[in-house]
Amino acid sequence: MKGQNSPASLGLLLAAGLALGACNGKEAESATPSTPAGVAVGAENIAIVTQGDLASGPAISGALGPEREATVRAQVSGAVMKVNVDQGTRVAAGASLAQIDDRTLRDAFLSARSGFTTAQNAAERAKRDLERSERLSQAGAIAERDLEQARLSNAAAVSQLADAQARLTMAQKQLDDTQIRAPFAGVVSMRSVSEGDVVQPGTALFSVVDPASMRFEASVPAAQLSQVKSGAPVSFTVSGYPDKRFSGRVARISPTVDQSTGQVRIVVSVPNASNNLVAGLFANGRIASERRSGLTTPYSAVDLRGLKPTVLRLRSGVAERVEVALGVRDEDLERYEILSGVALGDTLLIGAAQGITPGTTVRVSVPSDQPPAK
Repeated sequence: MKGQNSPASLGLLLAAGLALGACNGKEAESATPSTPAGVAVGAENIAIVTQGDLASGPAISGALGPEREATVRAQVSGAVMKVNVDQGTRVAAGASLAQIDDRTLRDAFLSARSGFTTAQNAAERAKRDLERSERLSQAGAIAERDLEQARLSNAAAVSQLADAQARLTMAQKQLDDTQIRAPFAGVVSMRSVSEGDVVQPGTALFSVVDPASMRFEASVPAAQLSQVKSGAPVSFTVSGYPDKRFSGRVARISPTVDQSTGQVRIVVSVPNASNNLVAGLFANGRIASERRSGLTTPYSAVDLRGLKPTVLRLRSGVAERVEVALGVRDEDLERYEILSGVALGDTLLIGAAQGITPGTTVRVSVPSDQPPAK
């Protein structure tokens, strides 16, 4: 009958509908955007935003030297009879370093002491004679000229006593100078005399340094002088101790600029109670002209290639690109201060992991014995 479909026609329509539905399903699937596949990163590819102290300022380099150093010289001539110390010997203040032959000077001292004793006795007699003459004069028992003579004799005796005292003091000093002594507690850094040497006044015998305090002599460009203040802290490393940092403070700033280099000399005072540092070591450091405390992250976590600095942060296991504002740049710690954009404890991707596409699911694999980078 017309108006009714045969079973064969119904079968054809059903097959066509199924085929059309299948095609529509494929088109719909192809139209849905694909989600980046998840990736795994190791602990070395992440950093945690932490709270810390940062510092920035001019870089400096130079050499270390002793804060106190003295060259001990001979004050008298003579043969060196004995040397008591060698290079590297630690000495106390006033310790005997060497002995110069004192026989001639000792004889001169004994003679001067004898002369002083004689002059002292003569002065006492002259004083007593003057006192007696004054009493007799008051009683009218002696003439005025006799009193005047007593006064002149007393004045001459006093003058001779003063001269004898000066001679004795000089002889005593010369005798004492035959004993070469350390000017302060320290270490003998140089010995240039041996037993039997004949020395003259001014001959350099020893050098003594005080290792308890050192000075770091360096220079800064004149353009950065405004960042250098007396008392500013300095952090530095030295040759021989590459993995250890030392600290000091700016003690002196030169009032003039070296016209040939455009640099200003500064001196950093460095405590050295442990005596680890020695003179002559080369040092590299930085003056902390600005100190800040805030959120910090490693250099490797910040991408500076765009118009604004960004970081790749993990939020609920998904990487997301976040703009941040940077503050102090600490070149010693190689960290930035983060003013905004992230929070304390946020996980950031660093190094090669920064190439991960935002929106990617990221799984962090952290071995039990290896904490995340900070």
